[in-house]
Amino acid sequence: MKRTGTAIILSTALALLGCGGGTSNVALKGNWTAVLYNPDGTRALALTATLAQSGSTVNVTNLSFVPSSSCFAEGTTATGVFTPNYTTHGVTSGPFQMTLQSGPSNVNGMNTLSLQGTFLRNVISGTWTVTGTGLDCTGGENLTSGVSFVMTQM
Repeated sequence: MKRTGTAIILSTALALLGCGGGTSNVALKGNWTAVLYNPDGTRALALTATLAQSGSTVNVTNLSFVPSSSCFAEGTTATGVFTPNYTTHGVTSGPFQMTLQSGPSNVNGMNTLSLQGTFLRNVISGTWTVTGTGLDCTGGENLTSGVSFVMTQM
């Protein structure tokens, strides 16, 4: 009886360790590229960045626009949030947000780009919006808010 109880406790402990290990996974890391689309399906903007997830915080570095954008020139900063939902089969998903803020010395005004999406199977997709004071940055010919984006790891 004593051995059976010990075996049950040991089995339960191993099972709990196996389940709990998934929460330390880091889904968002490395170099990523995002393409932001206009309502007609044409590309509005593209960017690359290095993402490093720590808990629900996503550090964004090496931000670059392709081609460059006067709305978000040198000095633009970005922050991100990802709330992972782990599964027992190794699939991670969850809501993702990233906010890019043009630098204070940006010659084309103060502008904010917000990405709202979902991470699933190594792809982030959702919608984006631009607000600010830059010429053609908030609904002009160059950038139209509220349409889709797709972000993939390079």
